[in-house]
Amino acid sequence: MKLFVKQGGDSVFSHKQGSTIAARLDRVPTHSFHSRLLGLVGGGMLIDNFDIYIAGSVLVVLLHSGWSTLSSNAAFVSATFAGMMIGTFAAGLIGDRYGRKLTFQINLAVFGLASIGAAAATNIDLLIAMRFICGVGLGAEIVTGYSTLAEFVPPQSRGKWLALLSMCSSCGLLTATLFSYLLIPIAGWRIMFAIPGVAALFVLWLRKAIPESPRWLEMRGRHAEADAIVCSIEDSARKTGATLASPAAFPMRTSESIWQLQFLRPLVLGTIMQVVLFTVLYALVAWLPTFLARQGMPINQSLKQSAIMALGGPVGAFVARLLADRLGRRKGIVFGSVIAAAMAAAFGHVSSPMVAMSFGFATYASLFYLLATVQAIYLPEIFPTEIRMRCNAVCVGIGRASAIGAPFVIVYLFEHGGVTAVITLIWILFAVQAVSMAVLGSETSRKPLDDVGGSPVDQRPPRSTETTAAWSQ
Repeated sequence: MKLFVKQGGDSVFSHKQGSTIAARLDRVPTHSFHSRLLGLVGGGMLIDNFDIYIAGSVLVVLLHSGWSTLSSNAAFVSATFAGMMIGTFAAGLIGDRYGRKLTFQINLAVFGLASIGAAAATNIDLLIAMRFICGVGLGAEIVTGYSTLAEFVPPQSRGKWLALLSMCSSCGLLTATLFSYLLIPIAGWRIMFAIPGVAALFVLWLRKAIPESPRWLEMRGRHAEADAIVCSIEDSARKTGATLASPAAFPMRTSESIWQLQFLRPLVLGTIMQVVLFTVLYALVAWLPTFLARQGMPINQSLKQSAIMALGGPVGAFVARLLADRLGRRKGIVFGSVIAAAMAAAFGHVSSPMVAMSFGFATYASLFYLLATVQAIYLPEIFPTEIRMRCNAVCVGIGRASAIGAPFVIVYLFEHGGVTAVITLIWILFAVQAVSMAVLGSETSRKPLDDVGGSPVDQRPPRSTETTAAWSQ
C-alpha cells in the first residue's frame, strides 16, 4: 500500500483501495482557479476559431480579385480540413500518452507560425500549403480544450462551464467576421492571417501556467504529481471560505484500448454528430459570403450580413450555458437539432433580405447551441479519462475527414440548385442528428465524469449528502 499525505489537508488516500483524485476534484466548488483555467483555454480556442472562420471572408476577396478560383478555394478549405484531421488524431494520441499540457503547447506553436507564413504567401498554391500546416495545429484545440476543462470542473456545474468555454470559442466566428468587415477593405486579406498568428504565440507563452490534468497523471501512475496539483486547488478553494467534504475512494479503471464493445455506441453516435456539425458549420461559415457575392451582393454588404448573422454564435452558446445542466444533454441535443432543422428550412425559403438575415441569425444560434452541447459538453463526458482524448479524436477526426470532401459537394449543390439546395442538405443533416441522439444517446448531466464514460467498473459507493451538497456550486 502506498500513501501520499499532505499535512494540514485532506489528501490522505490509498491507491490500493482506489482513487480519490477524481472525487476530490469533484467536490471542490468552482472558484478563481477554474476562472483562470477557463480564460487560458478559452483564449486559445477563440484564436483557433478566428483562424478557422476567416476562410469565408478571405476566400471571397481572393475570388473577386482573381487571385483564386472556386476550385482553388475548395482546395484551400479541403487542405485546412486535411491538416485538421491529422492534427486531431495526433492530439488524441499525444494527449493520452504524453499529457494534455504538451498537446496545448504544440498545437498553438504550429498554427501560430503557419498563420504568419500564410500572411506572407506569394501565390495561392503556397497559401494552400501553409493552410494545410496551420490545420494540423488547429485540429488539436477542440479535442484538448474541452477535455481538459471537463477534467477539472465538478459535475453539477460542468455543463455550464463547458458551455462558457464554447462561448469563448464561438466568439472567434464573430470576431473574425467583424475584423474581416472592418480591416480587409483597409489592409487587405493578409492581416487576417497575421492577427491570429501573433496572438497564438502570445497565448502560448501565457499557457505555461496551465497545470497538467490530475486525472491523467494518476492514470499514468504519477500519483505524487496529481496529489500536489489537487492539494493546490483545494487550498485555493479554502481561501475563498469553502468547506470541502471528505472524498470517497472508488475503483480505478485501467483499460487503455478504445476498441471495446462498451465504447462502440458512443463512438458511433459521436462520429455521426461530428460529421453533421462540421458539414453544416463550414457549409454556412466558409461559403455563405461567397454565395451572397455570386448572387450579386457587393462584397462589403455580404461580409456585413455574414457578421450580423454570426452574432448568433455566442448567443447560441449562451443559451447552452443556461440549459445544459437544467434540460440535460439528451433532450437538449434532440430538441436543439429539431429547432435547427426548422430554422434552416425557413432560411432557405425566404426572399426578403431582412427576413433571411433574421432566420440566418436563428440558424447560426441553433448551430452554435448544438456545438456547445455536443462538442464542448457531451463528447468529453461519454468516454473515460484514460482514453478520452483518443475517443474524441476518432469522432472529431472522422468529422474533419468528411469536411474534406464537403466543400466540393457544397459547390456542386450551389452551382446546380443554388443556396436552396445547400440549405436543404443542412436541415436534413440536423434531422439525422436528432434521430441519432434519440436512438443512441444516454443522459450524462450532473454525473461524475468517470461515472459516465462507459467503464465496466462502475461500482462507486453512493455519495453522501454532504458531498453532494458540496457540488452545488
